[in-house]
Amino acid sequence: MNEREIADKLDILIRLTAIGLFEEKTQREKIYLLSMAGLPPKDIADILDTTSNTVSVSLSIMRKERKSGAGGKKRKEEVNGNE
Repeated sequence: MNEREIADKLDILIRLTAIGLFEEKTQREKIYLLSMAGLPPKDIADILDTTSNTVSVSLSIMRKERKSGAGGKKRKEEVNGNE
């Protein structure tokens, strides 16, 4: 491993520690936090053991919800059967 790769890995560890990523968080919350920490979808996918496509789709949905003002409320209602 070269110095740049080591520095990149350390940067990821520092970011994870800084945002306080807890196990109780949903995958969607983890994706959001890691994205806010500045990590690209590929790195988020590696950390969460998923695909970068899954991460990109989740981020896209979150952006659309934020624009529409839904904030995930509709999704919660749908899950609870209160459409």
